[in-house]
Amino acid sequence: MTKEDRNRADARFNKATRAANDANSGRIDRDAALKAVTDNMAKLKALRLAREAAEPARPAATAKKARAKPKKSAEKGPALADWLAGQQSGGRRT
Repeated sequence: MTKEDRNRADARFNKATRAANDANSGRIDRDAALKAVTDNMAKLKALRLAREAAEPARPAATAKKARAKPKKSAEKGPALADWLAGQQSGGRRT
């Protein structure tokens, strides 16, 4: 094996090693960020629970009012047969 071949092989090996180290450091960074977020969420939850325990109890929620049904108009539409006849004469059902 010539010196040039050896240098190329070493360069490939070093490149693979650097890639593995970069991936490992990226995973470490992600793990640290995840731990920071999780710790912050736990702290905020503890603060919220303490605040809710200190405040007086809230009154029970009132039941929602039933929706008023729309009033029917006194005037009805045309009979179905009349409506269909109008649709057919208008060219709707050919």
